[in-house]
Amino acid sequence: MLVLPRASMVWPLSAAPGLLLPLPPSLATALGPPPGVVGGGIVEMPRRHTAARACSTIAARGSPLGLECARTGPISVMSAIAAAFKTMAAFAPAAAARAVAGKPSVGIQRGQFARVVPAALRAPSYTPRSACAAAGFHSARPVCAASYGMEKKGEYPSLEFRIFFNEDGKAVSPWHGVPLHNADGTCNFICEIPKESKAKMEVATDEALTPIKQDTKKGKLRDYPYNINWNYGMLPQTWEDPQHEHPEMKVKGDNDPVDVVEIGGAALAMGSVTAVKPVGVYAMIDDGELDWKVIAIAANDPKAALINDVADVETHFPGELERIRVWFRDYKTPDGKPVNKFGLDDVCMDKAFTMGVIEETSGFYKNLMSGKRANDGGLSLK
Repeated sequence: MLVLPRASMVWPLSAAPGLLLPLPPSLATALGPPPGVVGGGIVEMPRRHTAARACSTIAARGSPLGLECARTGPISVMSAIAAAFKTMAAFAPAAAARAVAGKPSVGIQRGQFARVVPAALRAPSYTPRSACAAAGFHSARPVCAASYGMEKKGEYPSLEFRIFFNEDGKAVSPWHGVPLHNADGTCNFICEIPKESKAKMEVATDEALTPIKQDTKKGKLRDYPYNINWNYGMLPQTWEDPQHEHPEMKVKGDNDPVDVVEIGGAALAMGSVTAVKPVGVYAMIDDGELDWKVIAIAANDPKAALINDVADVETHFPGELERIRVWFRDYKTPDGKPVNKFGLDDVCMDKAFTMGVIEETSGFYKNLMSGKRANDGGLSLK
């Protein structure tokens, strides 16, 4: 049990049982208590130490969070995690009863604090890739916002507009520099097109550092004919090899990263990096090329715990899979083009099949980056 005396305020952190997260007073005030818990279940202590000093205290104890604080800055780390815990109590009704009764959680001495963190608010321990991976609850913010920054260049919308990525101030490619997998089993999702928008944004795989830009046709910016109803983007470090023919569908890859349709409730920011749970996949065939559409939900969405396979999507989002299929089938028809087709009998395949697709396309990507597969498609590998 790690207790930080005289920090501003603290929230529980799921990365280690009993670990308390210090918050600067301004951030704690802005967040307020988690809904549904009397008093928020928040320990209040004298507000004497700064967030930086609190982070130093954690680092001195050897906590992974302390190392993350030192790497990215205390405010950014704690802001991302605190936002995720803001609605955590909604999933732990037992915590409210404990707070009302004034019962302390295990490991905290009675009388040491004015209020205590209910034990029910502390998630089981696991080892996340970073502090971002601990934030497994709903927030409109991307889960790993503390790690990746964005720099926008040019006016939006325009032919010159680009979104470049950076990590700790160093320029990185969203395709090559963001990992595919997180330690908790989620995958990272690069949001190119926020839900309920129609500008056809994409990672520019043929430009250095592969920034996000708006697609063009005959020198003009491209839009979908109507809004896309989900967050849309791609999985980093995947690639659909145009030389590989699918043994059943007899079509080859489209030379792009794998696409993702994220079905959560929050509109994600263009260029955001969010941990998602892949649960299904459609085999869309676009102009004779295989164009996988992975169905996923943000790991911090309120319904994420309920969605573990494709059947759960139909249960908790009835009709959503068919709406997705129809949208992608028909979106080209207003321009006089034929409908897109789907392989595998138009079926959205289950999670096991989906993870196989992700691993296969990750292998294609690794072959491309290693030189085992020639880069003959004009792609930027930087």
